[in-house]
Amino acid sequence: MELSTGRFCCVLLSLFAGLASGLEITSKGGTSIEMASGQSVKLDCQFSLGPEDSGPLDIEWSRLSSDSQKEDKVVILYSGDRAYEDYYEPMKGRVHFNAADPKNGDASINLTGLKSSDSGTYQCKVKKAPGIRSRKMLLIVMVKPSKPRCFAEGPTQEGKDIVLRCLSNEGTKPLQYSWERTSDNKLLPASSVMDPVGGTINVRNASASTSGTYRCTASNRVGTEECVLFLNVTPPPNTAGIIAGAIIAVLLILIIIAIILFCCCRARHRKKYEKEICNEIREDVPPPKSRVSTARSFTVGSQRSSLGSMSPSNLHEYALKPQYDKIPSSEEFERPPSQVPLPPPTVSRMAGPNLSRMGGIPVMIPAQNRDGSIV
Repeated sequence: MELSTGRFCCVLLSLFAGLASGLEITSKGGTSIEMASGQSVKLDCQFSLGPEDSGPLDIEWSRLSSDSQKEDKVVILYSGDRAYEDYYEPMKGRVHFNAADPKNGDASINLTGLKSSDSGTYQCKVKKAPGIRSRKMLLIVMVKPSKPRCFAEGPTQEGKDIVLRCLSNEGTKPLQYSWERTSDNKLLPASSVMDPVGGTINVRNASASTSGTYRCTASNRVGTEECVLFLNVTPPPNTAGIIAGAIIAVLLILIIIAIILFCCCRARHRKKYEKEICNEIREDVPPPKSRVSTARSFTVGSQRSSLGSMSPSNLHEYALKPQYDKIPSSEEFERPPSQVPLPPPTVSRMAGPNLSRMGGIPVMIPAQNRDGSIV
């Protein structure tokens, strides 16, 4: 409220002072300027003095705040026959008075290297007692479009819908886009639909004749930029060939997997068979001690059965025979079959009929080879 009241008082003072002085702002140009970023601009403020204006000359350029609660920023100042050009830090080195001596009636300033942040309302205030005059100007700093990017969306094949897109990342809105064909007959396809705001062109049911060079131009009120796109529409791919190739590849992979599994199973079966053969051979060949003990038990058992079958009348005659008058010792039991002593060759064998008459039972002793194995 205090700032608003202060502005109102200044306006009233200017009106009353203007009635009693000859100071006037003589600039007649427009109060709104649009410029592109990076350029320079002149904010015009010409004035004239009257004979009654005898006080010191003060010139003040300020940037008005859009918020009434905030103070205005002084940009450049002329007071006491001296210019203060580096008064506003964001514009330091970029703002200067247009005239070397502003007191001659030229209070205009030049802004160089414009930025989008320089946009705003500027006020030129000239004071020379008792007169006070001011002029406001609106500066709009626009950014021209950046170089757009051209590209195609979707498959670029015959019979398909193709979208050509143009996009500029920077630039003051609104941006306008336009497409043109620079090759062949330089006419856009008859089936194309262009969107100047979105920057697209939709080509429906594209054909080989759609191929060519296209140019897109992005523009606004302060500049233009363009990009070029080469479109190549190709025939559709052979879908049947692709499917057949994929099927053949899958079958080959399955065959290779089947061969590998067959080889693994066969190798495992062969290994198992060899292991079983080895176990059978070990079971058929028992240790030598087992055969010796078996053979001895068979021989002793036979002798005992022979003794038990004889009658008392023949027992005395049997005892006189040399092959029965000695029981094998423990050392003889431990001998291998090849070292067991054979009966003396002088002893004659008893025939079967005699044994029957004596009351004995004939026993068949299996034949043995030298290592003790039974034949």
